Amino acid sequence: MNKKELISQIKKKRSFLCIGLDTDIKKIPAHLLDADDPIFEFNKQIIDATKQYCVAYKPNIAFYESLGVKGWESLQKTLSYIPKDIFTIADAKRGDIGNTSDMYARAFFETMNFDSVTVAPYMGSDSVVPFLQFKDKWAIVLALTSNKGGLDFQTIKDADGQHLFEQVLETSKQWGTAENMMYVVGATRAQQLAEIRVIIPDHFLLVPGVGAQGGNLQDVAKYGMNTDCGLLVNSSRGIIYASNQLNFAEMAANEAMKLQLQMDVLLSENNL
Repeated sequence: MNKKELISQIKKKRSFLCIGLDTDIKKIPAHLLDADDPIFEFNKQIIDATKQYCVAYKPNIAFYESLGVKGWESLQKTLSYIPKDIFTIADAKRGDIGNTSDMYARAFFETMNFDSVTVAPYMGSDSVVPFLQFKDKWAIVLALTSNKGGLDFQTIKDADGQHLFEQVLETSKQWGTAENMMYVVGATRAQQLAEIRVIIPDHFLLVPGVGAQGGNLQDVAKYGMNTDCGLLVNSSRGIIYASNQLNFAEMAANEAMKLQLQMDVLLSENNL
């Protein structure tokens, strides 16, 4: 999916919601465990219930690869089931030397046909550039994450007072364009979004941390939204685990709808 198509979906659905499919076999409703593929059955019902409210789904790859071959099969079935007009993100956080990154890119873009993959830039251009060689595919580069440990390194300052995450943005934006690169910026770092927008005004940002992690949607929009919206705001646990009862999909839909309605207002306030 290219940038123009993504923006079109945001305006059509009045939403910039991304739903994280962090599907844990130990947390899904017990009645699904009798299904042939409990992980896929859970995802299928979540997708059916929420697809009208979101523009992206983000399976966290660890939750699938931890189950071995069966997990990868559940992931592929899930990916195939997601409607084609919804953006897909492989939350894999890959990052290695060039020839290895090329293989990761082939795996997620050619074999599995994801639209995008999250990438760790610590090893420099070698770990990112191979993901930028595929038409209408995206590398989503980790910049300023929402987890507590993200502060261990990402906010270290150099002699000129520049944070490490700012150096990552300044350097990596030279490797690609706003048409094939996004950045991960946590919702719990919302006020720093204004500083980030000075460096990358036109790129899309994937913003996790709204919901269970305590990020504020209004602050994210205030500091991070640009003229194209430029945001994919992710909620995972707050939606998919809204209930562990028979009505889990209905409750997930309710939570997704609440966020979508808020997003509609924010888009209108920004003349989108």
